[in-house]
Amino acid sequence: MLDISRPEPLSSPLLAAANGIRHGFFTRQGGVSSGIYGSLNIGTGSNDEQALVRENRRRVAAWMGVTPEHLITAFQVHSPDVVVATGPFPGERPKADAVVTDRPGIAVAVSTADCGPVLYADAQAGVVGAAHAGWKGALTGVLENTIDAMEKLGARRERIVAVLGPSISQANYEVGPEFVERFVAADARNRRYFTPSPAAGRAMFDLNLYTVDRLSQAGVQAGQLGRCTYQEDDLFFSYRRTTHRGEPDYGRLISAIVLEG
Repeated sequence: MLDISRPEPLSSPLLAAANGIRHGFFTRQGGVSSGIYGSLNIGTGSNDEQALVRENRRRVAAWMGVTPEHLITAFQVHSPDVVVATGPFPGERPKADAVVTDRPGIAVAVSTADCGPVLYADAQAGVVGAAHAGWKGALTGVLENTIDAMEKLGARRERIVAVLGPSISQANYEVGPEFVERFVAADARNRRYFTPSPAAGRAMFDLNLYTVDRLSQAGVQAGQLGRCTYQEDDLFFSYRRTTHRGEPDYGRLISAIVLEG
């Protein structure tokens, strides 16, 4: 039997205060998938039944007030690349990790399962964006590139609000020494985002603080929800939790933002 419940995404007070903008950090609740995908799995790259994934995406689009074709996601590859959406992408989706638009009725979105979803808005200019910020994308500039792309559409960075949604917390993000070395080599100040792990020679990485700090340093009004995808398994999918449990696959969350027409 299909689950007829309605998605109820999390919201940010910072973004909710922006006039003419609707946004949502969707949880795994309110969809039709079952088992390890239960229930709002929007991952077209998962092994879930694609008819169920399409229905889940339709529900998200309906909540956002757009048609399914106007819920826009790129083909994410952990890059610093950003694309501008003026409508549904023709043919194959472009490979990129952020999408921006100045067109009402186009909900730009990203999918995640531990990486950080960041939603951006300059309500005065009528420009919004969504970025997929895992460690690699954040390190190589996807956060700042999204701001740059929004400015090209008329936004001003001092007016942009950027909010990090549910992401893996430092308490659950253990990394090896080569990971730490990569960040410290990029900027010695990055050492402050690591604390010792209980396991010898390893460290715990604060991706959330790293992301918010980079947004603040870029000159936008930055915030975060402070929710952990790994810890709250009833609400969020988590790639790392799935790996630790030895499960065969995992669902994907979606976070979206739209200029209301």
